[in-house]
Amino acid sequence: MGGAVAKAFAASGVKVFLTGRNIGSVQKVADEIAADGGTAYADEVDSLDEKAVNDHLAKVVQQAGTVDISFNAAACNVVQNLPMTEIAVDDFMLPVTFMTKTRFITAIAAGKIMMKQGSGVILSLTATPGGIGYPFTAGFAPACAAIESFSRNLAAELGIYGVRVVNIRSAGSPDSQVFKDAIVANSKAMEPILRNMENDTMLKKLPLMEDITNVAVFLSSHLAGKITGVTVDVTCGTTAGLNYRASAGGF
Repeated sequence: MGGAVAKAFAASGVKVFLTGRNIGSVQKVADEIAADGGTAYADEVDSLDEKAVNDHLAKVVQQAGTVDISFNAAACNVVQNLPMTEIAVDDFMLPVTFMTKTRFITAIAAGKIMMKQGSGVILSLTATPGGIGYPFTAGFAPACAAIESFSRNLAAELGIYGVRVVNIRSAGSPDSQVFKDAIVANSKAMEPILRNMENDTMLKKLPLMEDITNVAVFLSSHLAGKITGVTVDVTCGTTAGLNYRASAGGF
């Protein structure tokens, strides 16, 4: 998803600075952006290393002059699909600790620069469990809820400086790499899972990566200049109600 958002930004004319612990993967995306006529640079940065993040942003300011958009899509392995009564404490806490720490480090680093600029947009991404009770999502659910709360509170603090902070909530995109890998590994098992996920939405479909990237580009533009401190729901209606009971033919 991070690569897809980066490509969408680049396609809209944004100069993109990609970072990751694995320079190979981010360089690949940067090369693909350049091949499509965009401008992108890749750098090896650990988003849990506060000094490395600050040093990287200092280089961005030196090269580009400003930091206009910050988006962190760092992920970690999550133990899910088990009752919480059967999950170890460390497995529960890992996504909570990792996801909130890395978002805090990168958002605060960007926020300090944006405060001086008097402008900027900080984006984050969560999923359906951040908005409703969602069984068997273990530590991922509270991690999403924490990120959404952090996004709201940071928006309240940075708004006076002209900085906007917005979170995007997705329902999971079936064309994302995580889902593609799962489908390849076990297509029979994934078919009913995807069908159930679609049935939980009001639109009876799941958002594609393009839907998420379109929202990210919009929220970063002047067209969304008065939107801040909220989570924009792009779940096709999943978090607005229990929708699996609704069908075109009634109950």
